[in-house]
Amino acid sequence: MAGQIGRSKALLMIDGQPVTLAVGQTRHGVTLRALRDGEAEVERDGRTALVRQGQAPLRLDAAGSTGDTGSTREIVLPMGAGGHFVTSGAINGRAVRFMVDTGATVVALSAAEAARIGLDLTRSPTVAIGTANGSVEARRVTLSAVTLGGVTVANVAAVVLPAPMAHVLLGNSFLQRFQLRRDNDVMRLQLR
Repeated sequence: MAGQIGRSKALLMIDGQPVTLAVGQTRHGVTLRALRDGEAEVERDGRTALVRQGQAPLRLDAAGSTGDTGSTREIVLPMGAGGHFVTSGAINGRAVRFMVDTGATVVALSAAEAARIGLDLTRSPTVAIGTANGSVEARRVTLSAVTLGGVTVANVAAVVLPAPMAHVLLGNSFLQRFQLRRDNDVMRLQLR
């Protein structure tokens, strides 16, 4: 769940798109059954699930499975505003917004985002990183799990930067596991 509006509406990400639902309302096959502080009960094809605000994206399909079935082989990302590919995903089970950055060597996130998702930087070495704005000191970390479109990759190299960032940059330490293909306004990530 991306957010709650008052006591009766939730902002959900359904098939990668933000959708506002009132209790009892159905859109894209998903019904909001109940809403409590920071959590929503949703139903799709007769299957229910409880989702919490900030939780990693949940897959609830007709077969009733939740989470990654391991069968996802291709992730399709539509181009967003400004020509960027921005999508929801998770780091270590915590929901984040990614922006695909094929020019980044590793996944990069801000110190504020690292703190929000609970990364412990106390033992992380400091490294100098070259950015578009010059060289900055960053913390090198290994992310236990990075999830995108039902695919989870373990032990992904990343850096934590001190400056604020609008999105987590999804760099080649994650993307190298995929064959990337761009078809006009769509990027396809095919698992190798």
